[in-house]
Amino acid sequence: MLTVGDAFPVFSSKACVGNTPDDLITIDNSSDGDKWRVFFFYPKDFTFVCPTEIAEFGRRLSEFHDRDCTVFGGSTDNEFSHLAWRNSHEDLRDLPYPLIAAQKLATELGILDAEEGVCLRATFIVDPHGVIQWAQANNLSVGRNVNEVLRVLDAIQSDELCPCNWSKGDGFIQV
Repeated sequence: MLTVGDAFPVFSSKACVGNTPDDLITIDNSSDGDKWRVFFFYPKDFTFVCPTEIAEFGRRLSEFHDRDCTVFGGSTDNEFSHLAWRNSHEDLRDLPYPLIAAQKLATELGILDAEEGVCLRATFIVDPHGVIQWAQANNLSVGRNVNEVLRVLDAIQSDELCPCNWSKGDGFIQV
């Protein structure tokens, strides 16, 4: 798995950004300009834990935007599966960010589960220069905590020494 300090792979992937076939687009490294980016990957469409995470990132998207950060979700499912799932799941219909068909990208990131051949629940925070600043992975059955992704993004963007359990507004370590 790629980790902190590694360059995020150069990629071009099909993605679903809405509810019609016209909403199937191509996403690449330049799709969001020079912003911070969170990429989160999940095992499969039409499952049980995955929509809880996907919907929560959608509900909290404005908090990422407040930090000059865009969000991308993705799995090894294709863009047509993403489209069908969005249209069939009430919590995903109005999802405000792209779901990437990440078959190749998941391989390049090294986040495929060896037995299942699907994405681990991996999260990457990538700086505006395309460098991974945080990498985290959960096993297939454990959902991630969006509060923690935001907390770590705040800490990284502070460019300060942040102690254990630091949250935005807390003091920094002074040396």
